[in-house]
Amino acid sequence: MSPIELVVFDIAGTTVEDPGVVNRCLRDALAAAGLSLDAAGVNRVMGLPKPLAIARLIDDAGRAPDLGERAEAIHRDFVARALAFYREDPSVREVPGAGELFRMLRAAGLRVALDTGFDRPITDALLRRLGWAEGTAVDATISSDEVERGRPYPDMIRALMRRLGVESPTRVAKVGDTPSDLEEGTNAGCGLVVGVTGGTHSRQQLEPFPHTHLIASIRELPAILGLAF
Repeated sequence: MSPIELVVFDIAGTTVEDPGVVNRCLRDALAAAGLSLDAAGVNRVMGLPKPLAIARLIDDAGRAPDLGERAEAIHRDFVARALAFYREDPSVREVPGAGELFRMLRAAGLRVALDTGFDRPITDALLRRLGWAEGTAVDATISSDEVERGRPYPDMIRALMRRLGVESPTRVAKVGDTPSDLEEGTNAGCGLVVGVTGGTHSRQQLEPFPHTHLIASIRELPAILGLAF
């Protein structure tokens, strides 16, 4: 049996297809407020809690004097755009094999959780759309607005551990597609910190950040855990 007791997956880009949607919603919300950014610039803050990501983009662009006070309104605009997409767009789907992987891991005795830089309304819209209910598809979910500090801090992972009765972080695997996912897992002391290179960041982009493994797809995870998929 795998020494890992809990696998914490990121959502967008890791277990849910993200063809640039989150990036685009962030850019569109900022552009509506008068700040135009390219996709590569926004990609640097992917995985962070979205209010923090917006504030950082505003600050890095030198626009804090005129846009800093509008950051909350920009975040509300981002949430509205993301909710509309995840509720209505026909392209919303899981990464191939994600649901099957969740079932296999749980059948092997592991607990499966999702954590995200989204807030709870967007998280719930995605979970409903995919049919990923807590207690059936996964054991627990947590969003960045439910802890004091989101990624790259370890608060979400530690809260999931408490909720699911996992005592040691060395028994936790963190899986995600952004640098902040890898930093979160490392800061939590996770036994496995697995970067997925098929999401928002390439292998070359993730390589400099702390990790134990880099994989092209979550389908490669069972082999790392000593399980057959």
